[in-house]
Formats: sequence, structure tokens, C-alpha cells
Amino acid sequence: MRVETAISGLSALAQEGRLAVFRRLVKAGKSGLAAGAIADAVGVPANTLSAQLNILSQAGLLEKRRDGRSIIYSVNFEAVSDLIVWLMEDCCAGDAAIAGPVEQAASRCCFPTNFQGAPQ
Repeated sequence: MRVETAISGLSALAQEGRLAVFRRLVKAGKSGLAAGAIADAVGVPANTLSAQLNILSQAGLLEKRRDGRSIIYSVNFEAVSDLIVWLMEDCCAGDAAIAGPVEQAASRCCFPTNFQGAPQ
């Protein structure tokens, strides 16, 4: 990953409103949400949401698709994964315990049936 790409993604997330939108879309998963549903969920006006979605999309963190008259936004999980891997690739200086919380979070999120402490 280029440093500029990482900075763009991290910068897009470095604002409370955009972070709330991003986290809501992460919860929605690959199916995503229409802009109106996002606005309702995070409690922002349409024009504010439009700006937030535009910044997140330009950073490559979101994808959008048309579904009838609606535009559905979803997280570009591949780009987010690349960003996380880039942040962690030089991690830990050989100490696996440092990355333990990251591994546990990924297990709960991505593989809930494989994680012993995850809620079912």
C-alpha cells in the first residue's frame, strides 16, 4: 500500500461524523444501506451525510451501487483489510501477545463460530 493511500483512508476516518457513518456501514456488512437509512441511523441531515459519504468514497473505503432509485453504500472491506494489514505489518517486534487483541477482535467479527468467547 502506498503511504498516500493509507493517509487518505485514515484521514477520512479522522472525523466523528464520518467515523460514525463508517462504523454503521461496517455493521451492515456487504449488503450495505441506502443513504436515507444511514442518515436515520446516525442522525445527520442529508447534505451532511452526502459530504461524509463522498469523502469516505474518495478515500476508497466505501463502494456504492444503484438499486432502483436508491444508492446503496457499503464498506470496501478489501481496502479496509489492506489498510489494517499495512498498519500491522511491522507490528510486535516478535511479541505475539501484542497482536492478540487484534486477532481476538477479528475472530469475533469474522469467525464468530470459531471464537470460544463470542456471543452466538
